[in-house]
Amino acid sequence: MTTPDPKAPGAPPARASRLLLICLAVAGSGLLGGCVALAGGAVVGGATMVVDRRTTGTQIDDQTIELRASSAITAALGDRGNVSATSYNRVVLLTGEVPTEADRAKVEAAVAKVENVRAVVNELAVMPSSSMSQRTNDSITTGKVKAALFDAKGIQAAAIKVVTDRGNVYLMGRVTEAESTIAGNTTRAVAGVGKVIKVFEIITPAELAQMPAAPAPAAAPASAAKP
Repeated sequence: MTTPDPKAPGAPPARASRLLLICLAVAGSGLLGGCVALAGGAVVGGATMVVDRRTTGTQIDDQTIELRASSAITAALGDRGNVSATSYNRVVLLTGEVPTEADRAKVEAAVAKVENVRAVVNELAVMPSSSMSQRTNDSITTGKVKAALFDAKGIQAAAIKVVTDRGNVYLMGRVTEAESTIAGNTTRAVAGVGKVIKVFEIITPAELAQMPAAPAPAAAPASAAKP
């Protein structure tokens, strides 16, 4: 994994230190290990998408990064391997399979060069590409996890991005420590989940309080009175 240089061209200015936690947790276990902290991050100020804790500009950057990362991966691998790149707050998560360790390193290096990328979290496995049935199961698991997070209390499900690969669930977003714990525990309880890997950027409750709140659900229309 690459630690971004905050002084490098294109790097977003940091107003305060952030912790990007990449934690691996075995499903059903409360133990976390292998945490790595990365400096960086931006303060959310836009309110265009009130349930997203990134600025509108960062959301656009993430979409552009994913497109450019896909092109960089294709240039590096051709039609070998199965790699997905997911960007959140300019941090790119690589999931999937590649033929060799050299390919794994080559893909990470190629994506790290994409404009505006702050860091790369390389979760690529050196193994044959997953089957179509496995990918279908992963999509189903992602749906289950999203539904479980939506029903969970104490978190904003729309602020968390869910990626599933070979049964392992990756959680991305800008969350508080309390939200991180709730999201991890909720995800581990979902049937079909193997491991839970948090790729969260931790924010303080004070920072969260300054962000636009999610809109309240519309009230149900009153039923018409019977004569």
